[in-house]
Amino acid sequence: MLIFDLDTLSAGLPAAAVLPALGELAAAGPVRAVVEAPPGTGKTTLVPPALANAAGKGADSAPPRRVIVAQPRRMAARSAARRLASLSGTRLGEEVGYAVRGDRKSGPRTRVEFVTHGLLVRRLLSDPELAGASAVVLDEVHERHLDSDLAFGMLRELVELREDLGLVVMSATLDARMWAQLLGEQEPAPVLSVAAVTHDLEVRWAPPAQRPLDARAVTPQFLDHVAAQTVRATAEPDSGDVLVFLPGMREVDRVAGAVRTKLDSGQTGSGSGRPDSGRPASGLPGGVEVLTLTGSTPAREQDRILGAGRAAVPGTRAQPARRVIVATAVAESSLTVPGVRTVVDSGLSRQPRLDTVRGMSGLVTVRESKAAGTQRAGRAAREAPGRVIRCLAESDWAALPAETPPEVTTADLTSAMLDLACWGAPRGAGLALPTPLPVRASELAADTLHGIGALDQTGRATELGLMLARIPADPRLGRALLLGALVLGARSAGEVVAALAADQRAPHGDLGALLTSLRSSRDRTWAAEADRFTRLAEDTLRSGSSSGGGGLQAAPGAEGFRNAAPQGFRTSETVGAVTALARPDQIARRRPDAADHYLLASGTGAQLPRGSALAGQEWLAVAEVGLSGGNAVIRAAAPISREVAEFAAQPLRSEHEDAWFEDGRVRARRVERLGAIELSSTPAKPTKSARETATAAAIAQSGPRDVLRPDAGFEELRRRLGFIHATVGPPWPDVRWGALLERFSGRLSEGASESWLQELLPWPEAARLAELAPPAMPVPSGRRIRVDYPEPEEHVQAGGGSEARIAPPVLAVKLQECFGMAEGPRICGVPVVMHLLSPAGRPLAVTSDLASFWNGAYADVRAENRRRYAKHPWPEDPWNAPPARGTKKQGR
Repeated sequence: MLIFDLDTLSAGLPAAAVLPALGELAAAGPVRAVVEAPPGTGKTTLVPPALANAAGKGADSAPPRRVIVAQPRRMAARSAARRLASLSGTRLGEEVGYAVRGDRKSGPRTRVEFVTHGLLVRRLLSDPELAGASAVVLDEVHERHLDSDLAFGMLRELVELREDLGLVVMSATLDARMWAQLLGEQEPAPVLSVAAVTHDLEVRWAPPAQRPLDARAVTPQFLDHVAAQTVRATAEPDSGDVLVFLPGMREVDRVAGAVRTKLDSGQTGSGSGRPDSGRPASGLPGGVEVLTLTGSTPAREQDRILGAGRAAVPGTRAQPARRVIVATAVAESSLTVPGVRTVVDSGLSRQPRLDTVRGMSGLVTVRESKAAGTQRAGRAAREAPGRVIRCLAESDWAALPAETPPEVTTADLTSAMLDLACWGAPRGAGLALPTPLPVRASELAADTLHGIGALDQTGRATELGLMLARIPADPRLGRALLLGALVLGARSAGEVVAALAADQRAPHGDLGALLTSLRSSRDRTWAAEADRFTRLAEDTLRSGSSSGGGGLQAAPGAEGFRNAAPQGFRTSETVGAVTALARPDQIARRRPDAADHYLLASGTGAQLPRGSALAGQEWLAVAEVGLSGGNAVIRAAAPISREVAEFAAQPLRSEHEDAWFEDGRVRARRVERLGAIELSSTPAKPTKSARETATAAAIAQSGPRDVLRPDAGFEELRRRLGFIHATVGPPWPDVRWGALLERFSGRLSEGASESWLQELLPWPEAARLAELAPPAMPVPSGRRIRVDYPEPEEHVQAGGGSEARIAPPVLAVKLQECFGMAEGPRICGVPVVMHLLSPAGRPLAVTSDLASFWNGAYADVRAENRRRYAKHPWPEDPWNAPPARGTKKQGR
């Protein structure tokens, strides 16, 4: 049973060239192939119905299964479905349908269903066999969104289990060889390519006078520059519709407003005060219609923008001469905006970034990649020759990165890690993912999921984790929704979570003000999301998890959690309470020295924006932290009480002993903390383990001598034992500080004592200590002189190809006491270094060869010192002179 007339659908579409090859593959079995086709060639319009027809052949007695087509964005899924339904002459929701978050038009007769990558992942988790599907088409995989990578890995595993399931990977620009290798089994999957249909594209460079970004965000001056370039483009008679690319909603709204103002005032940049074509500005008959296109644009407005027709200019009955469509990256690929002949590209992109050091994530504005810039420019030449105006210098373009990094390498992986755990592949183990999950980001995500109770110690999803995976939101928001519903009610929790999930900036960082604004404005998108989250919470509370449990009400610990909630939440704290449940690690307490500086439970310091109404609040629940000039800035937060903070962050609460070394002793205090936030601190007597820990830390910082303060007896014995260990070896112990600290790690707080070393003496060899390393040695004058042994660390042990080197002992003695001494002493066979001193104790010579000194250098030493020390003997013949301890008059 053929459903779609491919001859009619393929008329004029270059992608029709792949249909014969696709049909041959389908005749041999489920299609598993890579389709490589440039934008605008019709691959999304033709490949899915061709697969649906192939699945419908010979299925007259039973309805054929559907083809699921996954798109990166809701807008693209809806638009593709509407286009295919229109071209095939069917009613949307019947043979052709779509399903996106919060909106669905499909039914039992649907044979081609367009969904988002994220919804496909949710569907795979709830129905791992994907029953009812004959094939899956992953479109626009070159964008490398995290959900598309996960969906591919899961589907690649599924097609090994379901031999009847087809899988096609499609993109306008992709590494076909890589995808073919991943999709194939013994050999790469076939690649079906469509030749590009090119139209001439003129490239213009319009660099701004100032840098587009400062430490905070996109500069107003740059946005005004983009608006001016846009208005100037509308003045050209052959410019067609103008599509403007900006990084985010805030920039879109600002530039759209500036363009309307300039057009209404007649500013075209030509100096004439009117567009060169003579057409009037927006709002006048034949004027320019300025539209915005973002992920939050209402579906009906999206459909109007992406449709071929144009509505009349507001306030008139006239059709606009042309349109200016100011858009985010949603229009980069997978969409054809009809009528566009000019693209104004800001050259900026908003990408996810994860700070693995501080554990912070968010969207940052960066320069686009060349690949993204090429995609944007291609919107102008899809239907006819066009132009792109790039708001940067040609030299800046040359310095751009070639490709946009895969989202998996830059984003927070918390949701992805939970999805993989629920799929049964923790951290992606065993899946053919296009890019492996980065280790550090995976570890942070796992820690987060453990902290909210979504993963167990083996990395598998818990019952709560399975519940959270069913909620189409970040797991932290899902946790806040479910737990918030337990103590605050499903409606209150649903409204706050919808506000947190909305792509809207909180005024001055105040989440409460954002929620108030959303309620008063009757924002339809937010209201629909609030209703949806409320229903999800109610259903989960009532019906239970996917594992067959008795619902969240009966989940382990639910009753205790509800009982621990502060009695009588204040209405003003509802936003903060739900936010704190979502991000307990970002609960913040004001620092005592500043009204706008806060310490987060994660240990990160952050600051409120200048002029924020939240300044001075003791406790905040923080939803979003961004980076500005290298500093953490609180972008969205709500005030809470200490009771709410402690309730929401129960797993982060701890009580322990802090000990430190100060003034030769260990001091301690008993500290209560909420993560890194100190709740209370009282002096305490340090425990033995605390003393040891504090002492060890002080030793690591200041060295053992400053902390352990060994006495002279300890130092002398340690040096002697160190010398014997270096020269004789075992069983004489190693007494270098590293070995001693390891050996006596449990007694460091006692301080270094000679008893440590006494315990290490080997018996019976210890009886030879004085023989092997005498503390003093006799000299010819009759005195015994103390031997100065080197530090044990000065000896170099043999090993690793290096020879052992023994640092020699030193004997410091007055020169006159050594007359007649032919050879210096040895200890353990090592020559002692003689430091020969003047009568005043000053060094005159250093030698380990006394005979050579008497025969050589002594004459010079005698000549230099005999007048200075005339009362002391300086014989010409030191060999035969009697040793002297005093002056010549003393006769000693």
